[in-house]
Order: sequence, then structure tokens, then C-alpha cells
Amino acid sequence: MLDITLWGNITLLQLIIAAVILILSFVISKILSLYVRRTLKNKATKDSREIIVKILSYFVLLIGIIWSLSVVGLKLSGLLVAGGIAGIVLGFASQSIVGNLVSGLFLILERPIRIGNTININDITGIVEDIKIISTTIRTFEGYQIRIPNEMLFTANISNYVANVVRRFEYDIGIRYDDDADQAITIINDQIEKEPFALKNPEPLVWVNKLGDSAVNVNVKIWAPVSEWWTLKTKMLWRLKKALEEQGIEIAFPQQVLWFGDQRKDNDVLPLINLNKKN
Repeated sequence: MLDITLWGNITLLQLIIAAVILILSFVISKILSLYVRRTLKNKATKDSREIIVKILSYFVLLIGIIWSLSVVGLKLSGLLVAGGIAGIVLGFASQSIVGNLVSGLFLILERPIRIGNTININDITGIVEDIKIISTTIRTFEGYQIRIPNEMLFTANISNYVANVVRRFEYDIGIRYDDDADQAITIINDQIEKEPFALKNPEPLVWVNKLGDSAVNVNVKIWAPVSEWWTLKTKMLWRLKKALEEQGIEIAFPQQVLWFGDQRKDNDVLPLINLNKKN
């Protein structure tokens, strides 16, 4: 019964064997992936482990596909010829897929981004969760999961916020014109000096960079380790505000002074013009 010919010279038995080979290849690739992840858990970074896992998985699946095709009697030479013809057809029909595939390989080899990196691409900011052969998954800070084609990722301008071990943030603090700017700079520097995660090299910069309409603008630049950057940025601003106010220096806000007619020095009142008067 298993020797029944289904199509050409392919029998039911051959199809069953080929299907079993494909299933076993898939199972072996999964088991191998789990083994590699556990073995390299404390010996390599997560990004390096995932690259090794993907390469081994694709290799095992490729062997399984070639083996299953040979079982049903398809020769590799014939596949290459057929593949060449099919490649021409598919090249026009699925250029984006091929582009994503090639871009995915370059991303894995070149590694401009890694799993766990915080990046920005085309106004999308989030954490890289996975880099696959066709697409890359990013989780935004709002909780959205976004799938970006690798071709777009490879050709776009990427801002990698954690590629360097340190990162800078800055504030613009506006104080009143009546306040002492030198004293404000001293207070800010003292607060930065007390913060252990505020780096001394590169050194912080505090200076007056603008005389605004309603305030003297003090610019503050601080470097911090990438792991502490966000925490320090959110914590330091409020600390500086409290320290300045304790010394009588207030944060300025836009103000306007209005002078009414009867408050003019010459006590002259501007004449009212009747716009509805006809000549």
C-alpha cells in the first residue's frame, strides 16, 4: 500500500519518510537551540548566543530539507537548474523578501545593533527584542511590539543609545535676572559633585548660555553610565530645583508688565479713536 505512486516516480512511502525527516530536523533544531542557550548562558552575551542559535538552526533545517528532497528522488543538480529559473521569477515577485533576507544576514554579521539595545529608527524608539533573518522586533516604551523589515533597518539612520558605555544629558534652567548666576552655578556644581553616578571624566559643564526675555538661562551638561542615565536624569533635575530654591534662587517663568494710561509718567491719556465715525 505504501508503494503507491502518487506523482511521477514519488511513492507514498517516500513522502512519509521525507515528512518524518523534516519533522525530525525541526525537533533537532529546537533541542539544539535549547542546549546551546543553556550551555552558553554564563559564557556569552545574549546577543552572541542568539546568533549562534540561529546559524545552527538554519543549518540543521537546510540539511533536513536537502535530505528529504533526495529521498523523494529530486537531484541537487536538477534543483539548481529549477532554482535558477524559479529565482528569476521570484526575483521580480519578491524583491523585498530577498532584500530583507540579505539585510538580515548583514545585520547578524555586522551587528550595528544587538538584542537589548535601545535604539531610534524613523521616529520609533524602543528596545531590540529579537533580530531574525527577515525582520527585527522592537518593543517601545509604551508597550507596543513593532516588526521592522531588515531592509529598512539596514538602510535607515539608526541612533543606538547604548552603543557607548556613557551617555550625556542636559538641562536648561532659567533663573530670575535678580538672582546671582554665579551662585546658581556653584550650587549646581556642588549637587553634581555629591552624585556618585555623575562622571568626573568627561567632566560636567555648567554655564550661562542665553539671556532670555524672562530669565537667565543656565545650561547643565552631565555624563553618566548608560545603565544609570535615565534614573540620574529624572532624579537630578528635581534635586537641582530644590537646592536652588533653598538658597533663595527661584526658577523664572514668563512675565509681562502692563502699563495703563493713567500710570504713565506724564499722566497723559492717549485719545480714543472712534473707528465707526464716518467722514
